[in-house]
Amino acid sequence: RIMPLNYQTALSFIFAIEEINRNPHLLPNISLGYEFHNLLPSYWRLLESVFILHTGQNEIPNYTCGKESKSVALLTGTSWATSAQIGPLLELYKFPQVRVDNGQFPSLYQVAPKDAFLVHGMVSLMLHFSWTWVGMFVAEGHKGLQFVSDIRGQADKSRVCIAFVKMISSSYASYFFHTEKNDIIAREASPVNVVIIYYDTDSLNHVNHYIRLHLVTWKVWVTNSQWHADVAGINFILDTFHGLLIFSHHHGKISGFNEFIQKATPSRYPEDTILSLFWFQNFHCSVSEFDCSLKNCTPNASLAWLPENIFDPVMSDWSYNIYNAVYAVAYALQEMSLQQIQMPPMEDGGTMIFYPWQLHPFMKNIQFTSPAGEQVNLDLTRKLDANYNILNLWNFPEGLRLKVKVGEFVPHSPLGQHFTIYEHLIKWATEITELPHSSCSESCHPGFRKSLQEGKPVCCFACTPCLENEIANDTDIEQCVMCPEQEYANIQRTHCLQKSVMFLAYEDPLGKTLAGIALSFTIITSAVLGLFVKHRDTPIVKANNRALSYTLLISLTFCFLCSLLFIGRPNTATCILQHTTFAVVFTVAVSTVLAKTITVVLAFKVTAPGRRMRQLLVSGGPNYIIPICSLIQLTLCGVWMGTSPPYIDTDAHSENGHIIITCNKGSLTAFYCVLGYLGSLALLSFTVAFLARNLPDTFNEAKFLTFSMLVFCSVWVTFLPVYHSSKGKVMVAMEVFSMLASGAGLLVCIFAPKCFIILFRPERNSLHGFRVNKYPEEKVTF
Repeated sequence: RIMPLNYQTALSFIFAIEEINRNPHLLPNISLGYEFHNLLPSYWRLLESVFILHTGQNEIPNYTCGKESKSVALLTGTSWATSAQIGPLLELYKFPQVRVDNGQFPSLYQVAPKDAFLVHGMVSLMLHFSWTWVGMFVAEGHKGLQFVSDIRGQADKSRVCIAFVKMISSSYASYFFHTEKNDIIAREASPVNVVIIYYDTDSLNHVNHYIRLHLVTWKVWVTNSQWHADVAGINFILDTFHGLLIFSHHHGKISGFNEFIQKATPSRYPEDTILSLFWFQNFHCSVSEFDCSLKNCTPNASLAWLPENIFDPVMSDWSYNIYNAVYAVAYALQEMSLQQIQMPPMEDGGTMIFYPWQLHPFMKNIQFTSPAGEQVNLDLTRKLDANYNILNLWNFPEGLRLKVKVGEFVPHSPLGQHFTIYEHLIKWATEITELPHSSCSESCHPGFRKSLQEGKPVCCFACTPCLENEIANDTDIEQCVMCPEQEYANIQRTHCLQKSVMFLAYEDPLGKTLAGIALSFTIITSAVLGLFVKHRDTPIVKANNRALSYTLLISLTFCFLCSLLFIGRPNTATCILQHTTFAVVFTVAVSTVLAKTITVVLAFKVTAPGRRMRQLLVSGGPNYIIPICSLIQLTLCGVWMGTSPPYIDTDAHSENGHIIITCNKGSLTAFYCVLGYLGSLALLSFTVAFLARNLPDTFNEAKFLTFSMLVFCSVWVTFLPVYHSSKGKVMVAMEVFSMLASGAGLLVCIFAPKCFIILFRPERNSLHGFRVNKYPEEKVTF
């Protein structure tokens, strides 16, 4: 079927015929002829043309009475409807039919390459521009249905959603757009800025016309190579299809075609009425009154002079396939001729007769290299997949019709670079000033992840912030990524930052404060010890066992100093020494207080001379409490160190952005056994001191011992819940504070009154300062 719209295909057909006839190596001594049938839109006229084509005469249908030359093959052009109508009739006679596209009959051969990867190319384009919400207008038919099925499958794999699919037939196009324009354009297409148009027949340019009629100029249209512009349309200033992206088959350049176009004139092809019509309409010709020939035309006129909206001189996909189809028939005829030449000659010396059905074996197996250097065959199982050029239609103002290559899609690229696009060359649709956007939901920014919504497509989602210590460093992330243990998420949840190492350091204000307090109490305790040594012969120092006072002061000095082991960066040595030193020195201090308390009780309760307990008191028996209690604590610490000693540990979860270096206690059972033993000694000391609080005497320190142990026990009872509820260096600081507070309680409660008397009330620190006492003198002289 020849119309101005696809007249280039007719010229490519003629060009191939003439090129073959000039080729001495293809069909030598045989010239190909041709005839055109411009099919009218009538089923009966179509059948009439088929009978004429088959019988070679137009008098009696389905009957051959002469020896006129008949056609041996039919090229059905670009219209699928034509093949569908005449195919069943020609199939009855096994008449070879060659079609640009694929067909449904054994006698119908396809020239075009396979379009199996068209959907992959289109989806790759969508992914490149992040177009995840697209609509589709698809030509009705088996190919359209197959395309919809294929692109849905590929789109689902790539998370591209199809907003709507409208199957359109050519007979329905006008009614469809008139009755449903508000439904499609206004309701469905409004949020969809990218629409795929899949053509299967040339009659669907009605769709182009009606889309243009409603001036849908703000969309991005993506279509297949079957698209072609409606040159008969109205010349709008703003063209709907300006910026159209076309997936066109890549093919080699046919040399000589442009020269053929320039030389194609009505004088060279007087029988070509379409060519004469072009000349008459575009080159100011007049018609002769005698023979209806053209005259007074523009001198040296050529089709190449015409604008592209009237005639495009660049060979289209359809024209290229028509060109190859002619060559396919020629090569099949040559193979059949060679086979017949090898057969024995006829007895009557007659010429060989060709029948159309004899071409089938050769058509099925034909494979050749086209003049463009590409492999061509008609067997669907051996066809190569098409490579695609991505063309951009520049049509502003309307009528420019310039197709610019802006990319390509090569399914089987050896380098793996299947999809290439040059964004800077693309001219978008009218009114689009930046990269078009088409999605059901706004992209989730870094720091957020996509959250699917029930009952909606995967492209319609909500954005949910990443959880703590998780990040999303790109847009539209489906799952946030957890930061490694050594790193933490920033506030925006977009990057993982290196965690800083944290411990109770001397440089910290808290570390400086605690270290200063520990050293201050150490100095104060040493000063008290020096004061007691200086006044060792005074009654207040000698009372309640002078040696026990020295021991208590020395142990308190070590108590304050051992707190320094908890400050600074932990290491293996400090982790082991921290708790063992703490346990031992505090056991010595508490056992010393217990010994002093028992000394007071024995001194006031044992009054009869010669009694065994009196001898025990005089001989210093309470002093043995200290080594015995300390030995038990050393045994517990030894078992602890031998089974599961403390070690360096890191805590990356307690505080965000920090890795806390701590000393893991190893065996918690052993730790609580040591702490429990120390607590038991403190409770025992408090109980004994409490019972002896009301004993008389000037230098009786039972009340001070009671109060000191009350402070000691209160500190450690308070310590336990606070310790377990704190984290990081605060937990370590609580340990240090409890050690300093309990040690300070013992120091102040026991020794502050005595230091006050020694320094500020020396008159009370003498025998003359004693009040009259009913007890014998011996009880206060040790």
